Amino acid sequence: MTQGNSSHYQVLRIPVTATDKEIKVAYRKAARGSHPDHGGDPATFRQVTLAYETLINAKRRADYDRSYGSGSRDFSAGPAGEGAHFDAPAAGSRASATIRHPNTPRNTSADAPVYVPSFEEVAQAGWVPLIPAELAHQQVHGMPRKRGIFGAEARIQREMRTVQLISRQILPAIPAARLVNGLQSPADNNHIDHVLLSGYRMAIIGSMLLPPGAYAWNGSTLTHGGRSIAPPQLAQVVRRMQDIFPELNVTGWTVVHSTDGNLHEPVIDHHRRSPGRDSTSRDSTSHGLVQVVNAAGLARGLKQFLGSGPAPNTVNIPVLARLLRGMH
Repeated sequence: MTQGNSSHYQVLRIPVTATDKEIKVAYRKAARGSHPDHGGDPATFRQVTLAYETLINAKRRADYDRSYGSGSRDFSAGPAGEGAHFDAPAAGSRASATIRHPNTPRNTSADAPVYVPSFEEVAQAGWVPLIPAELAHQQVHGMPRKRGIFGAEARIQREMRTVQLISRQILPAIPAARLVNGLQSPADNNHIDHVLLSGYRMAIIGSMLLPPGAYAWNGSTLTHGGRSIAPPQLAQVVRRMQDIFPELNVTGWTVVHSTDGNLHEPVIDHHRRSPGRDSTSRDSTSHGLVQVVNAAGLARGLKQFLGSGPAPNTVNIPVLARLLRGMH
């Protein structure tokens, strides 16, 4: 990979999770080796300086990470057929072949995780891994947003229920699944409660807390007793995430938790939406992008969705790194 295609993190040879102290140490080391007064290349020294000035400033780094995470900067092209991966090895290099669906003898969601690219091959190629291995090995990252100045007990309660549900019901069954909580939406300034990644599939998850009863979902509207209840608006976020990660299959899920803690309540009946005057409205475009289910339905649906994808035992390091750093 040429320096011209490198991200600031690659220029300084640091992971995207580097602290300010690590950035300073890496800068001093890189500057000594590239300074023109010591026989270094002026262009490389300018890149090192720019990388340091950007990453050491909190606001500049946040702006850079946002574009870095959204894929709007073309650092280098990934292998053919998988779209652009940020920080991916240059096409044609030895390790570029590692960013693909691994050909393992068994390829089920219950298999041990396969890291792509593998940390061993990254080390052999002399690269700095996008995230530390110990971070990639964790199944749960981040926590739901804090309460805030006015409090948000109901939101915290439902988000914690979702984290507990996924941690108990899904993560043990799919060792490669990675749950990332408390992200900022790339579509707007709102937050994404949870993202669940496994292999080449991603689930965007929101939550609601409602009393037990019978509810109906027709693809765009949730109703109860003739009254419409607005679920979290995930369709726009799902579309944006699909644009950012074209190599993935991205879907949205709204889990409706019951106030009594019963995983099978409330009951969500699914009805096909009948065509009408508003069939071309913006709301109707969300049909099929978002599933609305109770807690038991979420556990069952996510296991099927993630487990039936290609290479479900893969931990996709470039995507995970993007989530952990670029969208916070």
